[in-house]
Amino acid sequence: MIFKSFRPLAQAGKAPAAILLVAVLAGCSTFSGFFGSSVKKPQPAELQPVMALVPAKQVWTARIGEVSFPLQVNVSGDTVMAASTDGTVVALDARSGRDFWRTNVGAPVAAGVGSDGKVAAVVTRTNEVVAVAGGKELWRQKLAAQAFTAPFVAGGRVFVLAADRSVNAFDGQTGRKLWSQQRPSEPLVLRQSGVMLAVGDTLVVGLAGRLTGLNPLNGSIRWEAPIASPRGINDVERLVDLVGTVSRTGNTVCARAFQASVGCVDAQRGVLLWTKPANGAQGVDGDDSLVFGTEADGKVLAWRRSDGESAWSSDGLRYRSLSAPLVVGRSIAIGDSAGFVHLLSRADGSPLNRLVTDGSPVAATPVLAGNILVAVTRSGAVFGFAPE
Repeated sequence: MIFKSFRPLAQAGKAPAAILLVAVLAGCSTFSGFFGSSVKKPQPAELQPVMALVPAKQVWTARIGEVSFPLQVNVSGDTVMAASTDGTVVALDARSGRDFWRTNVGAPVAAGVGSDGKVAAVVTRTNEVVAVAGGKELWRQKLAAQAFTAPFVAGGRVFVLAADRSVNAFDGQTGRKLWSQQRPSEPLVLRQSGVMLAVGDTLVVGLAGRLTGLNPLNGSIRWEAPIASPRGINDVERLVDLVGTVSRTGNTVCARAFQASVGCVDAQRGVLLWTKPANGAQGVDGDDSLVFGTEADGKVLAWRRSDGESAWSSDGLRYRSLSAPLVVGRSIAIGDSAGFVHLLSRADGSPLNRLVTDGSPVAATPVLAGNILVAVTRSGAVFGFAPE
């Protein structure tokens, strides 16, 4: 069940003005390279020949424009929605790659795309939420802070997680602000996609290192479950944020805390089931028995969903700046900085195939629309792959 009826709540005040934004440094767990360290960057692992044990072929390609923000590609049925930095928002037919519609929101995009299949929403660098339907703008509303997480659209509403740890709800058709939930903000936050999803009639949001269950009717907090807690003695060391994507099976939601841990929560009761140390910067995915993730150094790991114990580890993609994984049949699909999409075995992480794009980094976690695997690159190319 997804959200039913809603009622409005008064909005919160403006966000603090002094929020600092920290870019994710793939493969760097201590931010040493951020300040011009002379430490030599590790070289990406050399790729070995791979047999196509899971055959797939490119069936279409499209273009949307360069992507330099934390893109989240949205799938609703056979529709794939993506956006580019220049403000282009596009809905593609997953079967052919042709446009259903294409528009420009008039400002560079900072976060997107969220959609329920009818209304699509993005956030611009001018801190505006823009809602679009059928390629036509419905409304736009100003936010008090920047946002780097795609809006979440459900139940006739658009929910926005902002960098000041606020969650805002807008009417999907009119843009009227319905409520805002403001949490204490930290001096540092990530310029990266966070966590928002629906579990039953609860809006589940990542706020700092906690998964938080909100009542979508008014924004009130139902429960909080810590995946990670701040540690260290300075702001950089104490930075803790949950990063998308997440793995949901039933009421269980598993998520990653940036360069700290991976854990699973019962989102019906708001109870932490387990948490394990993990040093990654991208989200996770999973199936009924395993949770998969990529570490900052390029290791690919699998944890048992039941208790978090290690199931397997693969280091064949070390230092290749990997995306979050996506479960696809008996494989997991992972993009890298050279434009490859790697298909690894869910059972043991062994290579099953390697798909080629345009050579620029894969810009977002790959998505699955029907039987079409879709990958978007930083240069703005969109590729559709199908099993042979």
